[in-house]
Amino acid sequence: MGKNTFTSHRIEDRSYVAFVKREIHEKLILENFKTSKIAEIDILVAELTSNLIKHVGSGELLYRLSWQEERHVFEIFCLDKGVGMNVPQMMRDGISTTKTLGQGLGAIQRLSDFSQVYSIPGWGTVVYARVLSVSDPIYRPGKVFFEEAVIEVPKLGEIACGDGYSIKKSAEETHIFLGDGLGHGIYAQEAVQAAIRSFQQCTDVQPADILRCIHNDVKKTRGLVGTVARLQHTKKSWQICGVGNIHTRVYEGLSSKIFMSYNGIIGLNLPNTLHNHPMEVQQNQFLMMASDGLSTRWDLNRYPTIFKSNTAIIAAALYKDFCRGHDDATILVGKVTL
Repeated sequence: MGKNTFTSHRIEDRSYVAFVKREIHEKLILENFKTSKIAEIDILVAELTSNLIKHVGSGELLYRLSWQEERHVFEIFCLDKGVGMNVPQMMRDGISTTKTLGQGLGAIQRLSDFSQVYSIPGWGTVVYARVLSVSDPIYRPGKVFFEEAVIEVPKLGEIACGDGYSIKKSAEETHIFLGDGLGHGIYAQEAVQAAIRSFQQCTDVQPADILRCIHNDVKKTRGLVGTVARLQHTKKSWQICGVGNIHTRVYEGLSSKIFMSYNGIIGLNLPNTLHNHPMEVQQNQFLMMASDGLSTRWDLNRYPTIFKSNTAIIAAALYKDFCRGHDDATILVGKVTL
């Protein structure tokens, strides 16, 4: 499994909860989390899973351990299709709908370095929590021009994920790459990981040129589809180019523009002509990129006030509603913060 990939568990009864908790606990030990941190995450996972069983009956748990800003980061999503909740009310201790102590969401908030809940009546709820292995700041980046969240999940039953993404940031520009290896499994993963290495090493700056560079470097793989987006900070412009069926759109408020990709397969048959699609950058624009593991018929007008949420919540809401379930699935949501 790739370093950016989330593990997915379908929680449908209490008997499965103990297995999930033990799996996460053992992985935290392997990543050398402090004993006190592990204990806090154990409580966090217990609260999320018990709330899911008590209030809804079933749902999906996604979690990931990754390395960010010179420390390990534990992230977890809890997704359900229940009746929803009054989030401000339920965040207060002592509020419960099941005659319990009502401390679940409040405890999740206290035990996390960051957490957020999004819920709509009749639609369900998304809970996101992030815990840092070391809570004190170690790395303080400069001005952030692009804040992103990505959910990447392999096909059910697969360990290897054929989707992949990479982001390069500098003071002047941000480059984003999302790729999907043909098919799924280990050979699709090899293709997309080769593309990520090429993307990271490529010195070109135009998305079309970067795709040509990747194409030349992955010819020994089964090939992939992919899109590169370039955000120029001072010039306030986008340049986007894609080959294959990576769905890419930019939101300004509730209106969006979809960027069409070229037909072809990177590594096998790249079009002779590739042009970058330009677009002016606006403050608080959202870039969204998705592999074909997600249906792309979404309408964010259906999600009240969701643009006020963290990008992780937006990605999770789209994953919850549009993941097809029969392929690797990746959704990237980024916000421009010029």
